[in-house]
Amino acid sequence: MQTFTPDELDNDILNDLLDEINELYEASEQTLIELELRPEDNELQRSLFRSVHTIKGDLGLVSFKPMLPLLQHVEDLLDYLRKNQIRYTSTMSDLVLLTMDRVKIFVESCFVNGFAEYDPELYRLLVNHVAKITPDNTDSHEQLLSEAVLLLNPELDHRVAEVIEEAAGETTPTRSVTLANTGIPKGLSNEKQMDILFFRELMKPIERRSMYWQGRGDRIAKLAFYINNIAGNPIEEDQLAVACYVHDFGMAFMPLSILHKDGKLTANEFNLVRSHVYKSSRLLEHLDQWNSARKIVMQHHERIDGSGYPLGIKDKDICDGARLLAILDSFDAITHSRAYTGHNQQPKKRAVVEINRAAEGQYCKTWLGHFNRGMSALLTKG
Repeated sequence: MQTFTPDELDNDILNDLLDEINELYEASEQTLIELELRPEDNELQRSLFRSVHTIKGDLGLVSFKPMLPLLQHVEDLLDYLRKNQIRYTSTMSDLVLLTMDRVKIFVESCFVNGFAEYDPELYRLLVNHVAKITPDNTDSHEQLLSEAVLLLNPELDHRVAEVIEEAAGETTPTRSVTLANTGIPKGLSNEKQMDILFFRELMKPIERRSMYWQGRGDRIAKLAFYINNIAGNPIEEDQLAVACYVHDFGMAFMPLSILHKDGKLTANEFNLVRSHVYKSSRLLEHLDQWNSARKIVMQHHERIDGSGYPLGIKDKDICDGARLLAILDSFDAITHSRAYTGHNQQPKKRAVVEINRAAEGQYCKTWLGHFNRGMSALLTKG
């Protein structure tokens, strides 16, 4: 490790720099979510390029040199993208966000401590991988991107992967499936597709209300389709999609002081939080075509042993969609506890292990098995 000590800078300058990086991170995360739906949208591609270009320029102005080569090569990559010379993929999204995470942590350390530690060999390897991605070697892009993402996220180690595989009982899913690029199922009627898009758009300002929620509906929906596919699609995808998007709609009506509380909730506070299930399900109350989605929303906090809420139902009385959503809701909460800061997030593989260690009777064993097999394949491939 090496230590970088910036030239003496006014704290206001560093604070303004960090604020702008946070704003650009939020904007970029939203842009990347939109790109999952419209990967060919050139305006979105240009917007992403401008965000990285601005961050690189800002760091250059204050001579934060260790970060500049990586940002330059990520910018070059996005330049290829906006010129339609390469194609957008979800792994590219991971690379951009993880790079921004590194930049934020670096700047925050300089602001708080007056210095930042970094690994020059790691950044050399990252630059080497990203620099190899050109319009002339499209077949290698995904492999190079995946390797760069793993370099940026070293906590995804083989030791934890083995724990997941042991929990799963199998190292690959029984069906050949991939993670969807969007949270909108294909092959729906125009009416249903427009409904799902409406619910997705409705949730955007709600997700922005808390730093914990940005992009949550999209992440959960895509993962839900993947696990449901592994299970043989027993849950209707359109109903599952709507439930994934609106299941936390009622949380918009909770005080932020409760939603962000670090300590244990009081009995009154917990009862207020539990009421979000009713508020969310009422959103679908008079939409008969979404009755199954409403049932999933109403039951997604029930537990197999009957200790959940709001009705305390158990076992077979809980529908499959709610059993699956209960697992994915917990997984996303663990892995995106502070989506904007990059702090206090559990690595995904460790989150899978944590869910498997949950109290007996919390999750459905059948759906937990499908989840384990799917996540084992997703997180250990490459």
